[in-house]
Amino acid sequence: MGIIEKNISAADDGELLDSYSKTIAGAVDLVGPAVSRIERIGGKGGHGSGFAISPDGLIITNNHVVNDAKAVRIKTAEGLTTEGRVLGRDPDTDIALVRANTSVGSWARLGDSKRLRRGHIAVAIGNPLGFEWTVTAGIISALGRSMRASNGRLIDDVIQTDAALNPGNSGGPLVSSSGEVVGVNTAVIQGAQSIAFAVASNTANYVVSEILRFGRVRRGYIGIAADTVDLHRKIAFAAGSLQTTSVRIRRIEPDSPARSGGLQEGDLVLAINGSAVAGIDDVVRLLDGDRIGEETEFLIFSVQGTLERKTLIPSSRAS
Repeated sequence: MGIIEKNISAADDGELLDSYSKTIAGAVDLVGPAVSRIERIGGKGGHGSGFAISPDGLIITNNHVVNDAKAVRIKTAEGLTTEGRVLGRDPDTDIALVRANTSVGSWARLGDSKRLRRGHIAVAIGNPLGFEWTVTAGIISALGRSMRASNGRLIDDVIQTDAALNPGNSGGPLVSSSGEVVGVNTAVIQGAQSIAFAVASNTANYVVSEILRFGRVRRGYIGIAADTVDLHRKIAFAAGSLQTTSVRIRRIEPDSPARSGGLQEGDLVLAINGSAVAGIDDVVRLLDGDRIGEETEFLIFSVQGTLERKTLIPSSRAS
């Protein structure tokens, strides 16, 4: 055993707070310039936030921010005011994509929300209650939540945070300590303290790619609500997988492909057509429009404690 020849003193509170402040400020410096104020042009009035994800002016915001508008007014952090058109929207995830008529300068990078852990730093940037480019900070409180969108559908893979959000923050970025966008701020619970939600960046990334390719989001429907959960190593080993998380079915809709295919509430979904399922965003990605009407194999660890393969035929999700 080695010998430590000098005492190692712990950092004092001042040093820790200074490090925390520098981390927050660094994340804000990276993403803040990409954040815009979004106002509807035509339709019902309203405003919120958005953030650019490319130098040519692609901007992510919430569907409920743009609502029925076809065009929006965009005000950037540098003071540029321009207009943009709504390329597409997805009420099921409360995500909309806007293209500005001119370059908006700065843009932010979408990170991998699957790498998030409870307790990670979370920074929200937006325009709450008319106070433009406000920054709040907190932590990731929970992962894999579900919440209802304005159309009544369940949004899966939602991030819960205690970073303060208010009306006007909607559509703004939730940012990691490394300065990557890990969520799109979407909702608060009125009357609750320190409970707010953001759509995971992996879900937003999928929606954006679908809108750019097809003008809409195509989905295969199987009729489940589910949570992302930790996967016991014994189950992963039995399935020949290295994954550490999976998806647990929480509810199955009656007369759905999942019900007719033999899935049960409490089953763990380990893979779809041979591709590992480590989270809700994997289910969304793997059940795209190409799976509609096609036999699709699910590897599950059943509530009875056995590995089973089930064949489902996803249907087209009604709009």
